[in-house]
Amino acid sequence: MVTGGAGYVGSHACKALSAAGYQVVVFDNFVAGHPEAVLYGDLVEGDINNVAAVQSAIHRYRVSAVVHFAAFLDVGESVREPVRYYRNNVTGTLSVLQAMASESVERFVFSSSCATYGEPIETPIAESHPQRPINSYGESKLAVERALPHFERAYGIKWVALRYFNAAGADPDGEIGEDHTPEIHVIPRAIDAATGGPPLLVFGDDYPTPDGTCLRDYIHVSDLAAAHVKALESISAGGPSTAYNLGTGHPHSVREVIDTVARATGRPVPWTLAPRRPGDPAVLYAAADKARADLKWTPTLGDLDAIVRTAWDWHRNHPHGYDEK
Repeated sequence: MVTGGAGYVGSHACKALSAAGYQVVVFDNFVAGHPEAVLYGDLVEGDINNVAAVQSAIHRYRVSAVVHFAAFLDVGESVREPVRYYRNNVTGTLSVLQAMASESVERFVFSSSCATYGEPIETPIAESHPQRPINSYGESKLAVERALPHFERAYGIKWVALRYFNAAGADPDGEIGEDHTPEIHVIPRAIDAATGGPPLLVFGDDYPTPDGTCLRDYIHVSDLAAAHVKALESISAGGPSTAYNLGTGHPHSVREVIDTVARATGRPVPWTLAPRRPGDPAVLYAAADKARADLKWTPTLGDLDAIVRTAWDWHRNHPHGYDEK
């Protein structure tokens, strides 16, 4: 079962799981996901906070593992509305784990985040880096990570937590892509700016980086999806419950993103300088050696040009996202 399987990363994971031979059932309430993105597996519409509904779906489909994506992810919103993030991201996840325990499901792959680290002490960031979130989004992910060992001891639920860096790009086959409302990620916002939308806001150009803009680690969504399959295979084969960073280990600046989008689209990217956002680190990128070693996972679309090209192909063919009106 893939909770949040109608969302951005979740839908790509459904495709990867299906290709790997798994039978998939998507559990989603469509607050952020799209019915049109459910192309792989059966669909159960429901809310993760409804334990009985989750348990019923698990029982009906004889679910043997859960890959959990259903979460809110807007950092700014999490600062303004922490109760919403704790209720969905923490309480909702505990509801899923409760339903799993009731049905004796013992494999859980969790969509976590590099936001659990907070301000980096050193880069690249390894899994041993202190976890000190600076917003309720990161806190909500860390709260679940801290709960997982207790669920394993009490109920035998083996788990892997995958700490994403910056998810980006779209399915290279063009079947599914990124469609958020509002859009918060820089690559689709830059594409929107290049195609007639509002100018891209660049939050600060005076950071201690080569061009003054923030450096981030962009990881292709299909590579993220592949890592979830590898994580599930690992715990299925008796591997340890643990956490992994998912990133390329190669950061790119906001200006580099702008230049790459301009090359891909053949159009300039209008942008406007805005003040720095509180809590934005100058540099944030992953040390992903542990995932490479343990899971035998290697990003195949790690080049920024390739990532942007897939995002542009999706946008060009779906200028209004999944809403083609």
